[in-house]
Amino acid sequence: MGAFQWPWEYSFPPFFTVQVHAKTKEQQLATWKELVLNYQKHERQALLNIAEDAPPFVNRELARKLSPEARLWVMEELARTGHAATADKRKQQWEVYWHTLDEWSNILYDWAVASGTTNTVCTLYELVAGDNTVGEEFHGLDEGVLRKALKLLEGRGKCELIAFDDNEGVKFF
Repeated sequence: MGAFQWPWEYSFPPFFTVQVHAKTKEQQLATWKELVLNYQKHERQALLNIAEDAPPFVNRELARKLSPEARLWVMEELARTGHAATADKRKQQWEVYWHTLDEWSNILYDWAVASGTTNTVCTLYELVAGDNTVGEEFHGLDEGVLRKALKLLEGRGKCELIAFDDNEGVKFF
């Protein structure tokens, strides 16, 4: 997996201060959004606590960090485009989707059709950790994100979520 490649802006101290000039601020926001998505994807982490002083919002080498208000601004903009959702009422814990839930649902369904797993039941664990999905983009995906993407597919009539024993599964159609 290698080390994460930070964008050049991450080493530029003013990047951690919200800019006042409209065009610069717009570019700054776009860079922050891309940075958060790429960082979470690289780390394979869906959850991000913006109250923690940790990457991607903190650069310890520069002793710089993005303010709590600016972190919220970035996350709310990601939410507006379908790339994040708040996980608590205080808007400190966020789910980050490097693919929107709609994109994840399409990726999952395309895999099911291509792999011939339609009309068979597979567990959610098999999807995110099974031998048959190694190398697939959704392998290792957070189960909460997986469940939300599958619920979208279920709403379209392309799968059915099934609960059995202490497990959950899905049948793709």
